[in-house]
Amino acid sequence: MLPIFDAHCDALQRALDMGHDLSGETHGHLDLAKGARGGLRAAVLTAWVDGPYADEVGASKRRTNALLDAADDLFAAAPNKIVRVTDGDALDAALAGGADDPVACVLAIEGGHAIEDDLGQLEHYASRGVRVMTLTWNNHLSWARSCRDGAGAGVPEGLNAFGREVVKRMGELGMLVDLSHAGERTFYDALECAAAPPMVSHSGCSAIAAHPRNIDDDQLRALRDCGGVLGIPFATAFLSEDEREAERAFRETDAYRAVTADSATERLLLQGDAIQKGLPPFPIEHVVRHTLHALEICGPEHVAIGSDFDGIDRRPAGLEDASGYQTLLRALADRGVDDETLAAIAHGNARRALGAAMTVTSQG
Repeated sequence: MLPIFDAHCDALQRALDMGHDLSGETHGHLDLAKGARGGLRAAVLTAWVDGPYADEVGASKRRTNALLDAADDLFAAAPNKIVRVTDGDALDAALAGGADDPVACVLAIEGGHAIEDDLGQLEHYASRGVRVMTLTWNNHLSWARSCRDGAGAGVPEGLNAFGREVVKRMGELGMLVDLSHAGERTFYDALECAAAPPMVSHSGCSAIAAHPRNIDDDQLRALRDCGGVLGIPFATAFLSEDEREAERAFRETDAYRAVTADSATERLLLQGDAIQKGLPPFPIEHVVRHTLHALEICGPEHVAIGSDFDGIDRRPAGLEDASGYQTLLRALADRGVDDETLAAIAHGNARRALGAAMTVTSQG
């Protein structure tokens, strides 16, 4: 079983909002029990901050710190099962470990509104062990444009001067720049000023399925040329236009609308269950197609796994949760992907990207 490094997972919100103990078996996509069955040895766990938090001063910071508190609680409660890592050596040790050794967790923030336009807040998160930040989520910022259409006054075309300062300071703090959700100009601006090659942690290929969250072949080549990495997601909406339409139609049904929950996080989980049950299985071949296309354009050193587990609803057959990673590798092997490339996708490329970023340390 090849060790797996998943470059993007949203399970922390279940720990905070639903009280789930991720060190054991839970009702969700990713936990350590499921991960053990799938070969998980390292994961980027994200503090995802929903866009509306940006509408209230201080709310984004409070939500981010609460999610990081949930991570701290997990590390304290299960030190033999999961450890926070902030450098490449610790990452290597985890990837080389066995089933009885702790899984490595790299902490991330998804959505630059979490810093509330304050470099000091970015430094605070770095001091808490955060080593990745997705510059934008689906909401535009005063200093960066997201991939979504529409913008109000004051939103730059890409990164403005402060946005470039954010990227520069991230490099000094040993934080990887994640460009999933970034607008096209933001993407290219970040490639110009990032200290280490960025990652696009959970985006597909727009040549296979048109979606604002996917990136085109020119972006894939630019990512390759700078040494960056693309993480292929398991989100069906990004992988197939036809399946996205089927899901949109299902959301109009009584079965979907009947879902009730105590929190937005629980609602996402239960709505995903409803979609998963109400629609036919989504073929894993769609994930394979995006992966093969990225390999063709980028080459084997620039493709990884970025499942987006617990941040998505419907998942492909065989990849319903973290126990299924090896199913994807077998499907790729069946399509002729060699062992060396499989290892690079499974863990090697994500490890290189994180290791390169984390070797840069602040001098300030």
